Amino acid sequence: MSLLITPGQLASRSQLFQQLSQVTASGIGLIPALEILQRNPPRASMRAPIGNLLRQLADGSTFGDSLARSGRWLSSFDVALLQAGEKSGRLPDCFRLLANYYEQRAQLARQVIAFSAYPVVVFHVAVLIFPVKRLTELVLNGAVVPYFFQKLCVLLPVYGLVAFVAFAMQSSHAEHWRAAVERVLGYVPILGKARRSLAIARLSIALEALLNAGVNMIEAWEMAAAASGSPALRRVVAKSKQLMLDGRTPSEMVRAHPEFPSAFAALYHTGEISGSLDESLRRSHAMFEEEGGRQMKQFVFGLAGALVGCVMLMAAWQIISFYLGYFQQINDAINMNAK
Repeated sequence: MSLLITPGQLASRSQLFQQLSQVTASGIGLIPALEILQRNPPRASMRAPIGNLLRQLADGSTFGDSLARSGRWLSSFDVALLQAGEKSGRLPDCFRLLANYYEQRAQLARQVIAFSAYPVVVFHVAVLIFPVKRLTELVLNGAVVPYFFQKLCVLLPVYGLVAFVAFAMQSSHAEHWRAAVERVLGYVPILGKARRSLAIARLSIALEALLNAGVNMIEAWEMAAAASGSPALRRVVAKSKQLMLDGRTPSEMVRAHPEFPSAFAALYHTGEISGSLDESLRRSHAMFEEEGGRQMKQFVFGLAGALVGCVMLMAAWQIISFYLGYFQQINDAINMNAK
């Protein structure tokens, strides 16, 4: 598995499930549908896992068992949803749900990258320009080595920190690393709220898909919490599992823990008592996805403004320093002439 899941990879997975949904809904069997996709998959890297899946099916395994044995190319959320769809006879619907789920994740990833591009560019421009003395020596004296050494001393630690955070946030690594990163980012103004909103949005759409596929409530909550990407939500659900087995409703769990926003708790409670939980979860997803996107945009634009402000202050200081030195030279020359 790659270190980072790109929007292109998410979109390819959406296309895979979309094609499976269309082909199986038209009456074509699952094995012929997979054979069609193996010949022309959305991404070349999918050809080998699909082939492995077909071999498992040819050996007599069920689709659910074949998915579990075909490698880690699908998440546990995907496998659980498709296994439930096979048991309930709603496999084409589950393919469609996963196609929509990954398309929405791809759109969100594109938005985050687009919002982040401007401050990243501003940061690199500032690093390349300042201090101006290094840039001047590069242009006038050809001091290439000191210039690039100074830039690497600044950029390499930043790149290392970003790589470490990305590595720690992968689901395949220790949960305590991801929880620690989540706690640290939670203290960052606006960003912490944005990440929380987006995690609730992912939990809502995953829970809605799992319940519609026929997964029982407790298992659906466990898998949806894992799909949310938030260790805090996953920890709350894990601690509350026994209470739900003893008869406590998920609505009571949600209202008892501050990790769940009050708006989500209200929507979930309304859907639970009215019997329209799927509609409430779709509304929750739309609301928190919009709120999270707005907060992320606000944070990124604020960060970009702060970086631009720092660049302007540094430029102003360079101009002031230049004129102070210039006037000092004039003053020294005048004093020498007076002597």
